[in-house]
Amino acid sequence: MKDDPTYRPPIIWVLIILQFLLGLGAPMSGLILILAPQGQVMQMPLDMRKTTSFASFLLLGILLFIFVGMYPLAVAYSLFERPSWSWPDLVNPFKNRYWAWAASLTVGVIVIIWMCVQVITFGTIHFLHVLYLAWGVAIILLTLDPSVRRKYARTI
Repeated sequence: MKDDPTYRPPIIWVLIILQFLLGLGAPMSGLILILAPQGQVMQMPLDMRKTTSFASFLLLGILLFIFVGMYPLAVAYSLFERPSWSWPDLVNPFKNRYWAWAASLTVGVIVIIWMCVQVITFGTIHFLHVLYLAWGVAIILLTLDPSVRRKYARTI
């Protein structure tokens, strides 16, 4: 069973699910901020922007949609399906691993940075910040697990 190339250890399933669920939530929030960049739909107080240099939440919505939404969805798909795309290898710093493994690490780092910037910029910390920080750390730790590293190692 473990010799089967389609076999995935349970830890990989957890990693794929975390990536997928992260990718489900963020695009909606990002899209809302893109369509209503003043934050009115999300009932964000206008004074939140006073601590930033942004005139609206448009750029943040675009970044949220792409990097915390669509990117993790693409990573979840790639960890599951292992498409034979070669173009992501152009930016893969870990040539001895399938590119989606490095992309998974990147998602964890992006989520942690996103949450830290939010907390620093807006000066408040909420339960969701802590949850998403833990989510980013979990993605990194799961990606670094030896069974995950073995599964996505390149055979030369």
